Amino acid sequence: MSGDVVCAGSLDSFSIHIWSVQTGQLLDQLTGHEGPVSSLAFTPSGGSLVSGSWDHTVRIWNVFDRTPTTEILKLQANVTDIAVRPDSKQIAVATLDGQLTFWSVAEGTQSASLDGRRDVSGGRKLSDRCTAANVEGTKSFNCLSYSADGSCIIAGGNSKYLCLYDVLTGGFLKKYTISINLSLQGTQAHLRSSTLTEAGPVGLLGNEYEPSFHEDRKLPGAGRGDFSSRRTQPEVRVTAVAFSPAGRAFCAASTEGLLVYSLDRDLQFDPLELDINITQANTLKAMEDCLYLRALIMSFRLNESFLLKRVFEAIPLVEVVRLVKQLPEIYLARLVRSVAQTTDVSPHLERNLCWIEALLNTHGPYFKANMPAISQELRVAQKIIKTLQADLARIADENVHLLDYILGRSTGKLDKQNTVTTNGWSS
Repeated sequence: MSGDVVCAGSLDSFSIHIWSVQTGQLLDQLTGHEGPVSSLAFTPSGGSLVSGSWDHTVRIWNVFDRTPTTEILKLQANVTDIAVRPDSKQIAVATLDGQLTFWSVAEGTQSASLDGRRDVSGGRKLSDRCTAANVEGTKSFNCLSYSADGSCIIAGGNSKYLCLYDVLTGGFLKKYTISINLSLQGTQAHLRSSTLTEAGPVGLLGNEYEPSFHEDRKLPGAGRGDFSSRRTQPEVRVTAVAFSPAGRAFCAASTEGLLVYSLDRDLQFDPLELDINITQANTLKAMEDCLYLRALIMSFRLNESFLLKRVFEAIPLVEVVRLVKQLPEIYLARLVRSVAQTTDVSPHLERNLCWIEALLNTHGPYFKANMPAISQELRVAQKIIKTLQADLARIADENVHLLDYILGRSTGKLDKQNTVTTNGWSS
C-alpha cells in the first residue's frame, strides 16, 4: 500500500489491481505475469512497485508514470516473497528452492545470493517418513524483512527457525528457535521408529476413531459436525516478520503467537496501564482538578488526538518544567512526538518551545543513552524546529524594511509631539 493507491495480486488472472485510496475506484490492471502473483511491495521512495510471481520472475513497475513501464528479473524457481531495502536501492527475493537473492534496482542485475535450505530446514511432521534434514516442505523462506539501516535481513518460513543474515557479506549471523512445543507438528528433529506401526504413526491413530458411548453424537439430520473441533495438530510456521523503525527489535507472527525479539533487556512497566478507570470523562475531570500529570498520562493511554491536544493546551506554562520532571520515562517518546506534531500546526510557538526546552534540559542524558530507541521522535522534532526557524528567518527578512519604516514613523511622530508639548509649555 502506498499513500495514494493500494495494490493486490491475483491468483486467477495473474494480474495486479490498483485502487485509489480516496475514491475506492479501480484505477488500473497490470498484466504480464504468467503465474499467480505471490508478493507485492512498494519501494520506500514511493516511485515503484515490485511484484513476485510463480512464473519465476520479479517485475519492477513504474505505476505513477503516464506510460507505466516494467523491468523483468528472471529467477530459477517460484517467488515466495520479496523485500525492498529502506533506501530503495536493493531487492531481496526468496524462492521456493531455498535461495535468497539480492538485486540492484538501478541496474536490474543480481548482486549476491545465498543458500538458506540448510539454515531454515526445520523439524518433521508426524506423517513424514524421513528425518527433518530430508523434509522438502521446510527448506524455503516465505517472509523477509530488512533492518532499518539495510545491513541485515531476517527470514522465516514453514519451520521452527528464524534466520538472520548479513546483507553485505552474505554471512549467516544467528538462528532463532520460535518453538519447542512438541504438540505442534514440525518441532521434532529426529524420526522415532518406535512410534511407527503398520497402521501409521501413533500420533495420527487417534484422529479417526469411533465415538464412545459417553461422547455426544451428531444431531439427527446434521450433515456436519462441530467446526470448532480440531482434528489435526497445528504446524509450526512463521507467516510474517518485521523490524522496528529503530532497528533494535524485530517481531515474528508464528503459530505460537506474536514473538518480539529486542536488544533492550530493561522492560518498562507502568501500573497505570492496567487501570480500568482511564476514560475520557475521568481525564477531563483530572484536568479540571488541576491534576495535570495524571490527565496527561491518561490522554497518552487513550491515544485520542483531540483529547491530548485539549490537555496539552490546558497545562499552564509554569507547570511545564515540573510535569516534565515527574513524567515517567516510558512516556517521554510519546511526549516528544506530541510536542513536535503540535508545534507543526499550533500557533502557540512560545509554549511549544518551552516544552522542548524543558524536555532537553531535564532528560538530555536519557535521550543520549537511549538514542537508538527514541531517534525517530527526536528527528521529527529537529526537522520541525528547523522548518520553523527557516520560516521565521524568511518572514523577518521580508519585513525588515517595513519594520524600520514603522519604527521610523513612530519615532518621528513622537519627536514631533515632544516638540509641540515643549513649545506649549514654553509659551
